[in-house]
Amino acid sequence: MDENNILVQNLCKRFDGFALDNVSFCVPKGRIVGFIGENGAGKSTTIHLILNELQKDAGTVEVLGRDHTDPTVKNEIGVVFDACNFHEVFTARDMERVLSGVYSTWDSALFRSCLERFQIPRHKAVRTFSKGMKMKFSIVCALAHHPRLLILDEATAGLDPVVRDEILDLLLDFLQDEDHSVFFSSHITSDIQKIADYVVLIHRGKIIFEEEKDTLLDRYGILRCSRGTVVQPEDCIVRRETGVSVEYLVRDRAAAGKKYPKAVSDAASLEDIMLFYIKGDMSCED
Repeated sequence: MDENNILVQNLCKRFDGFALDNVSFCVPKGRIVGFIGENGAGKSTTIHLILNELQKDAGTVEVLGRDHTDPTVKNEIGVVFDACNFHEVFTARDMERVLSGVYSTWDSALFRSCLERFQIPRHKAVRTFSKGMKMKFSIVCALAHHPRLLILDEATAGLDPVVRDEILDLLLDFLQDEDHSVFFSSHITSDIQKIADYVVLIHRGKIIFEEEKDTLLDRYGILRCSRGTVVQPEDCIVRRETGVSVEYLVRDRAAAGKKYPKAVSDAASLEDIMLFYIKGDMSCED
């Protein structure tokens, strides 16, 4: 049995001035995988390649155990982008009529119950919805045909914390079925930190790491040292300087704290870890 709902291996795509370079990662069944990186790192390009909306230059992509070009795959995927792509004159009732004809598994009862849960009116035009309501409506439409895989690209960007929390709860509900998976691209690392099981960091078109979130949060740390402290390169991942000190991202903050007792060893958030990799010195040398 295939244990991954997405399997990407050595995926490449070249544009003028940017290249996706041998990208590999997986999205296991029953898990939420957060996909993080700065704007322009390659997150959206990777998603469009997975969805076969761009033609890859090299590599393989499997979705739900099949090649991503298999036309049967799309019926089992729900996709939500950072903007509502429904025509603004349509109502929720109009979209129900359209999408029930597109998806053989469309569930009108589920669709209407979700509209009621999120207080989305059936008879008002999409143009009257707030941004948060539009995003919740997009997710409801993505879920109403019972997908096994949900892919979100910056779906919580620009939303207030209350709406974002409602959306995250909806994703956790979706994961109650252990056959389901969520691939969630976002630059809001606090959202990823709250719900993801695994985290994939992409930077300048390359995968930097693919790691369990709990490992990142429980073991990684920031070692803050005075400029006179010498930290061995093998003890750190990334180095960066501040105005008064030198900081190191370390894989084992407890061990680093014991080895360098004069330094301060702090926990690292996902945002800390991402910023170290993006802005720091990977050589770790003074």
